[in-house]
Amino acid sequence: MGRTVEFSWVFRVAGAAGQTLLTAFCIATLTHHAAAQPPQDASQNWHQWRGPFSNGSAAPEATPPVQLDPSAPGNWSLQLPGEGASTPIVWQNQVFTLSAERTDRPAETPVQPHPDAKTQPPNMYYRFIVTSADRQTGKINWQQTAIEQVPHEGKHTTHTYAAASPTTDGKRLYVSFGSRGLFCYSLSGQLIWQKDPGDMRTRFGWGEAVTPALAGDLLIVNWDAEEGSFIMALKSDTGEEVWRQERPAEKTSWNTPLITESEGRTIAVVNGSDKAKAYSVADGKVLWECGGQTTNAIPSPLRFEELAICMSGYRSAASFAIPLNSSGDITGTDRIRWSFPEGTPYVPSPTLSANRLYFTGNTGDILTVLDAASGKPLLQKKRLSGVGNCYASPLAAGGHIYITGREGTTVVLQDQPPFEVVASSHLDGNFDASPVAVGKQLFLRSWNTLYSFSR
Repeated sequence: MGRTVEFSWVFRVAGAAGQTLLTAFCIATLTHHAAAQPPQDASQNWHQWRGPFSNGSAAPEATPPVQLDPSAPGNWSLQLPGEGASTPIVWQNQVFTLSAERTDRPAETPVQPHPDAKTQPPNMYYRFIVTSADRQTGKINWQQTAIEQVPHEGKHTTHTYAAASPTTDGKRLYVSFGSRGLFCYSLSGQLIWQKDPGDMRTRFGWGEAVTPALAGDLLIVNWDAEEGSFIMALKSDTGEEVWRQERPAEKTSWNTPLITESEGRTIAVVNGSDKAKAYSVADGKVLWECGGQTTNAIPSPLRFEELAICMSGYRSAASFAIPLNSSGDITGTDRIRWSFPEGTPYVPSPTLSANRLYFTGNTGDILTVLDAASGKPLLQKKRLSGVGNCYASPLAAGGHIYITGREGTTVVLQDQPPFEVVASSHLDGNFDASPVAVGKQLFLRSWNTLYSFSR
C-alpha cells in the first residue's frame, strides 16, 4: 500500500520515559527495512484504515488524552451528513470521513431483492458524501457528493452504506463506496477519476465494506462477494486496471488487504473464509495460501516480524501466524508458526503493540492479549465493563489501549501487564468506526458525528 506495515516498538508509560522513547525509535529504525515504503510523513498521520503501520498502532510520539470530555477546551465535534461506519483518516491538517445520506427521492423503478437476501433495498436515492474537516477546528474544508444512487441491496440493521475507509498517499484521496463506485480526489476536493466495478451481492444482503489499499503506485481492491469474487490492482493516478485475479472459492468477507514486503517483493495478504492468501502485487500471482478461517472472515491481517497474522471469529474461532515467505498451500502443515482457537474477533481487527496482540472476542467485550511471537496468552477473558458490543478495532497509542463499544463507551487500558483500566468515557450515538490517534489528538466517529479530543 506504499505503507509501512510493522514498526515493532516498545512504548510504555512506566519506567524511564526518555530511555523508553529512545528504545522505541531504535527498534523502529532497525525493523523499517522489512516494511513497505510508506508515503512521506505517513507516521505523522493516519493515512489508512489500520493506521500508519497497518496494525492499529499510532506513531510512537502520539500522546492522545485518556479522558474524553467533548466540552473540554480544545475539543470539538462535527455533525456529519447522513450516517457512516467508516473509520476516518488524517493527513496533515485534514480529517476525511465518508457518509451515506438518505434523500426523499424515491426510486423510479422498485429494486427487487435477491431471493437469498434477508434485507430489503431502500428504494430511495442516497447521497454518498466525502467530507474534509479542519483537524484543529472541526470546520468543513470541503464536501463532495461522489454519486447519488439507489442501493441495489439492503443492509444489516447494524450496518451503514458508508462502511469502507478512505486512504491517501499524500497526493490523492482514494474513496470506495463499493457498488456505488471507486473515486479518486485531489486533497482539495477535485474529482480525478472514478470507476464502477459493478454491483456486489453480499451474504444475506448484509452490506459492503470495500476498503482499498495502496501498494506504491497501485490501488489494491478486494471484492469478495457471494458470486464473482476477485482482487484487482488499479493505477492510482488514473484508475486503469492493471491486473485482476478471480477468487472463486471466496464469499463475502469485508476484510482489507495487508500490503507489505517479503524477500524483496511487495505482497498483498488477504483474509478469506476459504483461505487466507498472499498475492504478488506486481502481477496478482498467488504466492501462498492457508485454510482454516471461519465464515465471514472480516478481521484484516497484520504483520509481526516475518509473520502474517490472520484471524476470524464468526460462530467459532481461528487465528494463524503464517511466515510471509511461505509458498504453496500450507494448510494444516508445520509451516504455520502458531495458531490460537479461542476468543478471536468476528468484526473488529486485532491490534499490535510491540509483541502484544490485542483483540476482543466475537463482537463482545472480552479482551485477549497474546504474545505475537509464540501465540501464548498474556491475558484471557478480561471483561471490559460497560463496553458491551464492539465492532471497532482497538487502538494502541501513548502507552495505552483504547477500545470503543457500539453504544459509545471507550475504555482505556495500560499497554502492559496487568492491563488495568485507567479511564472510561461515554458518548451518545452508534460507534462502529475505530479510534484514531495522531499527535496529541484522538478522533472518534459515531454514525453521525466526528469528535476530536486533545491533550
